[in-house]
Amino acid sequence: MEHTIQDRYAPIGVFDSGVGGLTVAREIMRQIPNEHIVYFGDTARVPYGSKSKETVTKYSEQIVRFLQTQHVKAIVVACNTASACALDTIEKDVDIPIIGVVKPGAKAAVSATHNGKIGVIGTSATIDSHIYSDYIKELNSSAKVLGKACPLFVPLVEEGLWEDPVTDEIATRYLSELIDVGIDTLILGCTHYPLIRKAIARIVGDGVALVNPAYETALELRELLGEHNLLNDRKPELGENRYQFFVSDAAEKFKTFANSIIKYGILTAKTIQIEEY
Repeated sequence: MEHTIQDRYAPIGVFDSGVGGLTVAREIMRQIPNEHIVYFGDTARVPYGSKSKETVTKYSEQIVRFLQTQHVKAIVVACNTASACALDTIEKDVDIPIIGVVKPGAKAAVSATHNGKIGVIGTSATIDSHIYSDYIKELNSSAKVLGKACPLFVPLVEEGLWEDPVTDEIATRYLSELIDVGIDTLILGCTHYPLIRKAIARIVGDGVALVNPAYETALELRELLGEHNLLNDRKPELGENRYQFFVSDAAEKFKTFANSIIKYGILTAKTIQIEEY
């Protein structure tokens, strides 16, 4: 598809089941600062991690239709569960570049490991999909991948317990079996987890490299936009509002949480009826 100069200045669509994808949006803001972002958090229907593949796919398709009404030039599925369950389907629906968080994270883990033992933590849906292990095995067939669902991490993060003994306690329980088998690389396979990175690092120790797919996705997105001639080369003007946030529920709560993660001042989050798309 040929892109016009105008497309270059269009926003990037970023979506997640809720607030976790803000860690991806934050990395895009850092790594590609000229870009505009339209973010959608499906706060009415969070969490995705315990839902079926069919449901997650249906939700993702609705969100993609909404983002297309915002004339986005590319879409980032900033949710590991949606990347695992829905990316293959929604890729067929759109003719713009679309990228999930799983492949960039898997690639970075394969580069980082020395002993081939890679741990993945995420929601039950992400871990049950085996998407990380399948993709890692494609890149390195001799890698050993150990997945561990950590369902309590998301509520801990959303309650703001980033530095709290209870988080350390739960992390110790979840991570002990991965430590016991001697992993040297751990993928933070849920976009909430970078917010408790310090706690996770304390438990696994210095010998384990932590891979943050949010960071890797932002780098890969920059490359992808470059290949398609879609990088925004215009420096933002002072006071220009480059970031728009939409949610399906609880806009105030979202805004408070978002402001604790993103230091660029989130002025508003609009609520939309996502079921209408």
